[in-house]
Amino acid sequence: MSIPQSIKQQPILLALTSLYSVIFLFSAFEPVSRAVWFAEIIPALLILAGIFYIATHFQFSKTALVFMFIWLCLHTIGAKYTFADVPFDWFNNLIGSERNNFDRVAHFSIGFYAYPIAEYLIKTKKCSTPLAMAFGLFTLMSVAAGYEIIEWWYAAIAGGDEGIAFLGSQGDIWDAQKDMLCDTTGSLFALLILFFQRNNR
Repeated sequence: MSIPQSIKQQPILLALTSLYSVIFLFSAFEPVSRAVWFAEIIPALLILAGIFYIATHFQFSKTALVFMFIWLCLHTIGAKYTFADVPFDWFNNLIGSERNNFDRVAHFSIGFYAYPIAEYLIKTKKCSTPLAMAFGLFTLMSVAAGYEIIEWWYAAIAGGDEGIAFLGSQGDIWDAQKDMLCDTTGSLFALLILFFQRNNR
């Protein structure tokens, strides 16, 4: 299958996809739990497909593409090990935490998608810049809440170690709320970058 010309004209997208392909193959090779890997990798591949679909008629900025692929890479690594067991001691020790915070970092990074959402709305003149940024923020907050519901649903159905591994709460009763807070703060960070970039222009 040939690559559309509109995609060929976006070398940063192709370079990031090549990098992601390496991480995907690494993740697919002997994951800790194949069932959890499938459950985690499906959303990542759907989002990757969505990025390519939109890119056929819209050109994201380099910042937007990098932001989107950060989460894709982190999530795919988490799928290999399960998020609670990703080798992440250097960071946990850095912040003085006994908990594995890889999932918190991944949740923070999914907030970065507020940037491309707002960018798309601004560039296509769907709405004003403030409204586009608010829409990006509230979209990610909604997705964050929805994903926590899906995690709960999957964990309840799968049960046992598989359900616990997918949920990744590590015994924290406030895990879902903290994850949603990380999603939200990641969104605010990304939108702050967008705000300053637009002001500098």
